[in-house]
Amino acid sequence: MNRKKGFTLVEILIVVIILGILAAIVIPQFTEASNDARESALASDLQTVRSQLELYKVQHLENYPGTDPDDGSFDAVLFKSQLTSRTNQSGTVGTDASSYPYGPYLQTFPTNPFASANGNAVEGAASQTADGDPGWFFNTGTGKFSPNDSSHSSL
Repeated sequence: MNRKKGFTLVEILIVVIILGILAAIVIPQFTEASNDARESALASDLQTVRSQLELYKVQHLENYPGTDPDDGSFDAVLFKSQLTSRTNQSGTVGTDASSYPYGPYLQTFPTNPFASANGNAVEGAASQTADGDPGWFFNTGTGKFSPNDSSHSSL
């Protein structure tokens, strides 16, 4: 009898089914690893920003960034600008190192990977809504910087 060499249809189907089962087991583990990496990045960004906020406060007469000198209100654009630029002791932003000796405290302002919108924007107020928009919250009463999403607002 003359028999051809090769795989039968049943053998190929068994291999495909086994590969499908293995993929169903492995793919969810990669998804979990991705989420863990985002949480780790969030924790690292929080630690960095919080330490730089305290350094800013020490160098600027116990004032946090983003505080309007005229009325004491919070200005999100000023907050980010003062952390990512050079400043003098009063918090004025400039470029000359001799006139503006402090900072920059951050190279770029971080993005909250869990925010629903505006991940690198910050909101400042005395109480937090944790709705995911914008990505960060700065408590103007306590000086605490935190993510503005409900799953991580307690960090």
